[in-house]
Amino acid sequence: MTTYTYEFEDAPPRRRRRWGRRLLVVLVVLLVIVGGLLVVADRVAASVAERTISDEIAKELVAQDITSAPPEVGVGGFPFLTQVLSGRYESIKISLRDLEGNVEGEGVRVPRLDVDARDVSAPLEAIRSGQGDVVAQTLDGTATISYTSIVALMDQPGLRLSERDGKLLVNLPREFGGQRIDLSGTADLTVANGRVQIRFQDLQAEGLPQLPGAEAFINELARQLSISFTLPELPFKLDIRGVEARSDGLAVNAQALDVALNQW
Repeated sequence: MTTYTYEFEDAPPRRRRRWGRRLLVVLVVLLVIVGGLLVVADRVAASVAERTISDEIAKELVAQDITSAPPEVGVGGFPFLTQVLSGRYESIKISLRDLEGNVEGEGVRVPRLDVDARDVSAPLEAIRSGQGDVVAQTLDGTATISYTSIVALMDQPGLRLSERDGKLLVNLPREFGGQRIDLSGTADLTVANGRVQIRFQDLQAEGLPQLPGAEAFINELARQLSISFTLPELPFKLDIRGVEARSDGLAVNAQALDVALNQW
């Protein structure tokens, strides 16, 4: 009779494989924790930089006799710390609310000014100490003017302004020849010599009676509705370049080049 002997593998190798998997899990968890801490540290550093820049802008606003709510600053790009080390930032967004400043002639208040500063140079020492210049190669600004402010300038009872398909619309009830008429039309928006111009040249009058002087009456209303106005002095050396109608008001577009955000 032949006897066969079988050899079985010992259990320890399986235990070693289990330990290897556990070690991998531990390493993954540690990496997640370290990564989370780095993200938190990155955001804390960005928050400090945003407060520093906001404080410097607020000081410069006071120096230029411009008042507003405290500037809201957001530093774009991630990670932030690598931008700190390089001294260059992708984007810094600045929002100023209730902006008021020097106005030449008839002007309006700016409820909101949004500025996007691109390709910003800011040495680490400037961010750390608040000393030195934070310079943006390009700044694009949008000042929002409410329709309420524009209606007040036009001073026409019952006047309504709105936007449709990027066009500024006007509606105005009036009486002519003992009859009520409803005027409507669109405006041409332009910028000239730093002033925003609103011109109504094509007014329609629903219910207008065929009476002598009707055309002259409409032309005179178009003249009265056409106005021009200036904005308060804008910060950051922003120059007005254009204007467009939006749902929340007129958006006045401005731009500047090579401007120190904390000294202009």
